[in-house]
Amino acid sequence: MNQILVAFLFLSSLFTQAEETPPPPAPAAKGPNILLIFADDLAWDALAFNGNPVVKTPHLDRLAKQGSNFSHCYNMGSWCPAVCVASRTMLNTGRFVWRAGALNLPQEAAQGRTWAQSLEKAGYVTYMTGKWHVDGLSPKACFQKFGKVRPGMPQTTKDVYKRPKATGQETWTPWDESLKGYWEGGKHWSVVTADDAIAYLDSRRGKTQPFFAYVAFNAPHDPSQAPKSFVDMYPAAKVDLPRNFLPLAPFYDKIGCGKDLRDEALCTFPRSPEAIRQHRGEYYALISHFDQQVGRILDQLEASGQDKNTLVIFTADHGLACGHHGLMGKQNMYEHSLRTAFILRGPGIPAGRQVTTPIYLQDAFPTSLEAAGIAVPSFVEFKSVLPLLGTQPPPHYASIYGCYSSDLQRCVIDQGWKLIHYPKLGTSMLFDLAQDPDEMHDLASDPLQTSRLAELRQKLVELENELEDPLQVKSAKPLREPKSE
Repeated sequence: MNQILVAFLFLSSLFTQAEETPPPPAPAAKGPNILLIFADDLAWDALAFNGNPVVKTPHLDRLAKQGSNFSHCYNMGSWCPAVCVASRTMLNTGRFVWRAGALNLPQEAAQGRTWAQSLEKAGYVTYMTGKWHVDGLSPKACFQKFGKVRPGMPQTTKDVYKRPKATGQETWTPWDESLKGYWEGGKHWSVVTADDAIAYLDSRRGKTQPFFAYVAFNAPHDPSQAPKSFVDMYPAAKVDLPRNFLPLAPFYDKIGCGKDLRDEALCTFPRSPEAIRQHRGEYYALISHFDQQVGRILDQLEASGQDKNTLVIFTADHGLACGHHGLMGKQNMYEHSLRTAFILRGPGIPAGRQVTTPIYLQDAFPTSLEAAGIAVPSFVEFKSVLPLLGTQPPPHYASIYGCYSSDLQRCVIDQGWKLIHYPKLGTSMLFDLAQDPDEMHDLASDPLQTSRLAELRQKLVELENELEDPLQVKSAKPLREPKSE
């Protein structure tokens, strides 16, 4: 009996030791550091290196010159007005829009199926600062280290809406720190985010373990607050009026872009040239101030001696209308709102390369893994863009898909043509993007385009089925609604 008891105690001790033995450490990663600089509400055409003749972005221009600029980078869309929520959920999970919206995000994190966790498993140390806004998922479940984590947008007041006010009634000044918003806490949020990033980069001096730093700015999301010196750079009289300016957008009140949509309520209805110039000037001021902070981060990266071994990814969660087509927000299928910037700079990335192949900004996730020599997990649906930098780039996406809301707006872009479809209205618009990049001439009623219209409608239906779009999949899982924009 004693022998049996001794044997039992011996075996029990083995199991106890096995339970207490910590898991083996992640393998030592050999890839480059990865630095994501992420903006919010930054339109692709509101940057000097993409051809804007007014806005000043010298530091981002430098980044584009030193790296490769992907000029046709798209966000796939959103199930809700807070488009950044959908964009960031896709970015951090690797899933296409409708499947991303139906995920059990805590479960995904528990299984290690997020961007940061994929790099951590391969031996990276991970860091996050700035805007998160992936509703239902805590950044603490994904990252190891943190700076200051911000909400979706700075707090605003009623004074920022329906502007500009009549003479003598204006109560909002972008540089007035007492109005809080970006000034909440006493220092502009863009400066705070840059400070956090700079401190983290400095802490990595001399360390061999590669890092993934997710540096997410709230700028240039409204409220458009910047120091006076930046606002003074853009007096309304010298700001460009978009070529496709309209007082009111087509069907605006029937496609989810009416006066009750928060973004659209920022400006008076109908839009006037003077109002749009003022809004764009304040938007540009915030962009230039943000650009200055990006410059500070890039300078610190170089000063710390880590720039040669760091892949910098610069992008934003989507674009913004800010006066194009009579719109102010991003809840539409036009190029100014679907498209944003995408730059890569780092080891093996050609300098000064311009890539026109359409991509999604969420391709950043698999791109970083490929750059790090890590196999892309099967759950990631987006694609690495690194093959597009080769001498014979392969096909990427056959067509680009876009959506807003479960039943309000859809689009497909194929071989330079775009179909925008409004399901509830049963109405479509057709644009030749090569000849009409500002989308000013709807060709849907042109008899010469009848077959093309039919082909694009069929492609859209095929994509809707492939992506489990609720328009086609009536049993689609419910989508998460955001707490704020």
